Amino acid sequence: MAPSIRDLQLTQLSSAGGDDSRDLEDVRLLDAYDNSSSEDEEKGVQQGTMKRIQVGVTGMTCAACSNSVEAALTSVNGVLRASVALLQNKADVVFDPRLVKDEDIKNAIEDAGFEAEILPEPSAVGTKPQGTLVGQFSIGGMTCAACVSSVEGILRDIPGVKRAVVALATSLGEVEYDPTAVSKDDIVNAIEDAGFEAAFVQSSEQDKIILGVAGIYSEVDVQILGGILSNLKGVRQFHFDRISRELEVLFDPEVVNSRSLVDGIEGGSIGKFKLHVANPYSRVTSKDVEEASNMFRLFLSSLFLSIPVFFIRVICPHIPLFYSLLLWRCGPFQMGDWLKWALVSLVQFVVGKRFYIAAARALRNGSTNMDVLVALGTSASYFYSVGALLYGAITGFWSPTYFETSSMLITFVLLGKYLECLAKGKTSDAIKKLVELAPATAILLIKDDKDGRCIGEREIDALLIQSSDTLKVLPGAKVPADGVVVWGSSYINESMVTGESVPVLKDVSSSVIGGTINQHGVLHIKATKVGSDTVLNQIISLVETAQMSKAPIQKFADFIASIFVPTVITLALLTLLCWYFAGTLGAYPESWLPENGNYFVFALMFSISVVVIACPCALGLATPTAVMVATGVGANNGVLIKGGDALERAQKITYVIFDKTGTLTQGKASVTTAKVFTGMDRGEFLKLVASAEASSEHPLAKAIVAYARHFHFFDDSTTDDYQSHNRDSAISGWLYDATEFCALPGRGVQCFINGKLILVGNRKLMTESGILIPEDVEKFVIDLEESAKTGILVAYDSNLIGVLGVADPLKREAAVVVEGLIRMGVRPIMVTGDNWRTAQAVAKEVGIHDVKAEVMPAGKADVVRSFQKDGSTVAMVGDGINDSPALAAADIGMAIGAGTDIAIEAADYVLMRNNLEDVITAIDLSRKTFARIRLNYVFAMAYNVIAIPIAAGVFFPSLGIQLPPWAAGACMALSSVSVVCSSLLLRRYKKPRLTSILEITVE
Repeated sequence: MAPSIRDLQLTQLSSAGGDDSRDLEDVRLLDAYDNSSSEDEEKGVQQGTMKRIQVGVTGMTCAACSNSVEAALTSVNGVLRASVALLQNKADVVFDPRLVKDEDIKNAIEDAGFEAEILPEPSAVGTKPQGTLVGQFSIGGMTCAACVSSVEGILRDIPGVKRAVVALATSLGEVEYDPTAVSKDDIVNAIEDAGFEAAFVQSSEQDKIILGVAGIYSEVDVQILGGILSNLKGVRQFHFDRISRELEVLFDPEVVNSRSLVDGIEGGSIGKFKLHVANPYSRVTSKDVEEASNMFRLFLSSLFLSIPVFFIRVICPHIPLFYSLLLWRCGPFQMGDWLKWALVSLVQFVVGKRFYIAAARALRNGSTNMDVLVALGTSASYFYSVGALLYGAITGFWSPTYFETSSMLITFVLLGKYLECLAKGKTSDAIKKLVELAPATAILLIKDDKDGRCIGEREIDALLIQSSDTLKVLPGAKVPADGVVVWGSSYINESMVTGESVPVLKDVSSSVIGGTINQHGVLHIKATKVGSDTVLNQIISLVETAQMSKAPIQKFADFIASIFVPTVITLALLTLLCWYFAGTLGAYPESWLPENGNYFVFALMFSISVVVIACPCALGLATPTAVMVATGVGANNGVLIKGGDALERAQKITYVIFDKTGTLTQGKASVTTAKVFTGMDRGEFLKLVASAEASSEHPLAKAIVAYARHFHFFDDSTTDDYQSHNRDSAISGWLYDATEFCALPGRGVQCFINGKLILVGNRKLMTESGILIPEDVEKFVIDLEESAKTGILVAYDSNLIGVLGVADPLKREAAVVVEGLIRMGVRPIMVTGDNWRTAQAVAKEVGIHDVKAEVMPAGKADVVRSFQKDGSTVAMVGDGINDSPALAAADIGMAIGAGTDIAIEAADYVLMRNNLEDVITAIDLSRKTFARIRLNYVFAMAYNVIAIPIAAGVFFPSLGIQLPPWAAGACMALSSVSVVCSSLLLRRYKKPRLTSILEITVE
């Protein structure tokens, strides 16, 4: 199936301490939430005496707004607590449903001057409310931010639509809707009724497939296809589009799957029909190409008709033969007038019809856009010229006509639109490149159902791969799906997904990522994740969603766009009146007037220039195009960005908080010391500790078990191989049976072995359990900690029996990256659950001066908030597993070294490589992106501020500068193209070199 926009989470986040039930979005939303005071509220919610809802609040622009909303909510009788998140535009409210209703809360917010919408309750992390679908629609005919606002308003007014977001740069809309209340066809019709073009692209519905069908040449073939589908079990509905040759099938996934459906149709037609799964991204790309080609055809048509008009006006008067023919009177007008009128009418009403349609659509929806300006300016020029001709035929007084102004205006505007389409297409190249990574086909190995032997192979569409399929990957071929190697050995190039340039060795039991390239040997892989669950598809979905998002800075452009056109029309009217009355009152000489012209015509040309030179499009494109290019560039460099909001916040980062284990360190702990302080045998001691730690998933526990195994069997296995060897260990029975195992976050583990309690952990665990730590043991542990090692104490039957020293080496780039951040004006902080001595030893080695040690996993979020109190922007860098609360609480959460286990839901940035240098890349890219956005805004604003006075003739009396309407139109067309091209310069972004940041000279 086509990838779903909603399936953004790759791996569900696991919070430390087993507190998985808490919605991570709430952790971010309630960044000032006091956990201790919330227990009673949570109990009340669970028991039904209290209710908790989230409300979407629109219109908040600053902290004062969020404070106003909070004050309005807390003043409502029955509301126990209200917390408002400005950046998320949400309010979280706990209230007594016996005293207040949902609508009362909504009304309280609206009475405070903001728009409110009750949000559906989240069912789980990363999922949509049950019963809703997320649909993606392509929308044609949008030209500026005003169009976007108009379409979003139309969509949100449809009953059953929960959420609607429209992106101008991609011409796509994402709509979350209730399929029982509204269908996708209703949404398409609503958009089309508003005067825009619309088409359904894809949805999150999992029992629908769109297939391209080859081999249908007549109505009989269509009937044969219908008969085959009617006889297939599990097929609910189907529709064949004769124009696009696409078959849409709705089926029951419990009865039939997509591959058996395709096989059934091809088999039923005895090979007559050939089917392939329609890739939704390819369909969108084809629509973009179609739009650009259509705009080019319109431009050529307008140019072809405008060139003769230009020749008649400018060239022909200098060629006597042609000029005499044009002066030949034919009826009431000269031949030249007839030709110009006919040619320009075709340009104005046939080629330029799209401007009238778009302008009427905008006005009907109560908004204005660039099309209104173009239609107004060209119509003024055209109808004035027609009026001048008719007036001359009636009175004999002939005034100059300006037909060429209208035709050349439309030609230049269409040229600008065509160039804009090409440039906007370039901004989405990242998505296209990611889509192209996935292979079109795969080799499926057919196995005997009885003994599992391979009895054949066949080539299938890669979009029809199912979980547990065994696939054959040849040398040089792309891996078709995420999976595990079951046979063979080879090196895989994963640079296109993870950014790691060095090929990775893959053998049996190694995991592989779809879209990566097999370099040498033949591999057999078992597919584990297919469709929207694959890493590649989720990266595509993430990048696409990021490109759909709006940065807060874009609100400025949206506001300007809402008042821009009425302001320009007002200025144009004032220009007309000022120049006309100034002329009639003798304020300027008649010599300024054009030949055979009058004051009205002179004023009208200035007015038309004002109308057509103003460009709201440049403002509307300044932010989304830059965000699109930046998210694409980030994805190509292994840095996944969740959207414009995250980009904007990242460029303001003042603190970066690093988790120690797995972030600053390699996360590959190894036991360096094992000392027994009793008469117990060393082997027995290690066996006891390993038995206790065998059930733990902590990296230190894995290191201890691996060390004990090596001691017993002289096995050279590493900690990375722990999971596969653990099964063998359990089977061999070398470990003791442990009962009542319990993991204590921030302390260690405890369990019973042979009926006696064993404790493995830190000092805090020993102290809380009443275990006395002798002086010689304390001194030994201190020596370990001062050498940047972690001391793990072991107590058995209420006696401390030994200590293990565990070291986790630092990443080689850690110290250089920390110094680089300091040079960039960012203050690095280290937070860890480890003891103070070990933490300070590690921090000293990397150059971090601010350390927070002995912090429980849940307490890391409190550390983040402590740095946010003064208004600073704080980033948290962690492995995305037990750091999820802190990642969510930070202004910017960065999950590093995620690989295939990306903790997307809590993080704003996902750094695919396990390399700290990408933290600098993320901050640097965000800074350069927003520098580009600011430059775009400066250009767009400066263009209008300078161009409108010039077009209005402000400098004509002193400098003699007059801008003809056709030249004004050319300037307008090129302004939006210039902004898009400015954003495209971000494609040349190169990751910063640490040598340049640190000002190191390399000889």
